[in-house]
Amino acid sequence: MSLHHHHTPPPQIARDPDLTGLKSQLDRRNFLLRTASGLGAVALGGLLNNRAWGEPTSEQTLETIRQRVAPKAKRVVYLFMAGGPSQFETFDYKPKLTAMLGKNLPDSVRQGQRLTGMSANQAALPIAPSRYQFARHGKTQTWVSELLPYTAQVVDELCLIKSLFTEQINHDPAITFFQTGHQLPGRPSIGSWVNYGLGSENQNLPAFIVLVSKNAPKDQPLYARLWGNGFLPSEYQGVQFRAGKDPVLFLNNPDGYDGADRREMLDYLSQLNQLQNESWGDPEVNARISQYEMAFRMQTSVPEVMDTTHESDDVFDLYGPDSRDKGTFAANCLLARKLLEKDVRFVQLYHQGWDHHGALPKGIARQCQQVDRATAGLIIDLKRRGLLEDTLVVWGGEFGRTVYSQGKLSTTDYGRDHHPRCFTMWMAGAGVKAGFSYGQTDDFSYNIVKDPVHVHDFQATLLHLLGLDHEQLIYKYQGRRFRLTDVEGKLIKGILV
Repeated sequence: MSLHHHHTPPPQIARDPDLTGLKSQLDRRNFLLRTASGLGAVALGGLLNNRAWGEPTSEQTLETIRQRVAPKAKRVVYLFMAGGPSQFETFDYKPKLTAMLGKNLPDSVRQGQRLTGMSANQAALPIAPSRYQFARHGKTQTWVSELLPYTAQVVDELCLIKSLFTEQINHDPAITFFQTGHQLPGRPSIGSWVNYGLGSENQNLPAFIVLVSKNAPKDQPLYARLWGNGFLPSEYQGVQFRAGKDPVLFLNNPDGYDGADRREMLDYLSQLNQLQNESWGDPEVNARISQYEMAFRMQTSVPEVMDTTHESDDVFDLYGPDSRDKGTFAANCLLARKLLEKDVRFVQLYHQGWDHHGALPKGIARQCQQVDRATAGLIIDLKRRGLLEDTLVVWGGEFGRTVYSQGKLSTTDYGRDHHPRCFTMWMAGAGVKAGFSYGQTDDFSYNIVKDPVHVHDFQATLLHLLGLDHEQLIYKYQGRRFRLTDVEGKLIKGILV
């Protein structure tokens, strides 16, 4: 079976004479391309298309990239907390720090590790214990911050990973690394890799959908390339759904057009693209055809899935009052559940505002209040509907925060710098142990002392849970075989059921 997913072609109509004439012109161009020992092809190809074509490896099929065991997860919802949430104020409880308030971080702990330019010139690195209390919750008696009371109620469903680490110390390369497996832009996003490897189970909605919270501070920018297709065909890119009149840009018909007009236009456009494909054999042409057809079908499917007016008051109460305000994190969590019910393969929510270099206690309290109830509500809602058993839920950011305060420290106010050496995220649902904590950091949450987990390990494990072998999910581009985990990555076997 080929990796290329076939789409139902549009209905054929009689070729217009103008199209026939165009085809003859393309044939003459093909003649030029095939003459002069191929020099015409080199020159004209450089003028018309400077993109280096990529392709799956010849030996690659769906069977070779899928695991021999059945996938645990059919779909993923990834709640990305952009900016780097502090592990100290959420899940990594460090009670011994209370007695060390204001003391300088010992050199034996720092071990000469790199600091960002924002705190490298500080005369001292004063230890800042969290001002928030922790308590044990659930049957597992797991420590959770008072800032996350709703998440604490579902902690027995969570698999906490406290020993994530990355080499990237600044936001753009760190978030790019998490989303694409490389710190530099240009690679396919994790959702695009999943879409490429597994395709869609719903032909009326994209397999990879992105939702961005409108009610989050815009402290660090988000770029469409974070859910882009990179060098994969464009049909595998993420599609952003927005709040408001037009959930998907340019989807609605222009004024004066109706569905029949749109259908006729697409039929002629499909013929033009088919002529282009016959002449050039560029796979991007077929991707373009399939995207136009998807957009036509989405004119009906998107308004239906975006409509939450039929949800009960109990459901809105579960996600919190913000869930009635489209575009908020809570509303996006509710929408994510609806998309997962429609068998959308990969849903990614981005919530900015976690970059607390100063005034951290106030800032992180606000952030947790925005996401806590809806996150727990999503877990509960999925479980009630029988979806959690084959849906993987992920929560986390691009790195952690430092134990020391960046800048001024007081008993009530402090900030934390970026810390890539250890941080916490969690998974829940399909294929991972529930009510489980994996990995351990030192008393300063500065170094990992047990079971380190690299970003590539996380990516490999996510693909594994979907039934994909990260070492076999490969795309050949510019003469090299690329994969999400590059040349690294191993399964986090300790968290798997």
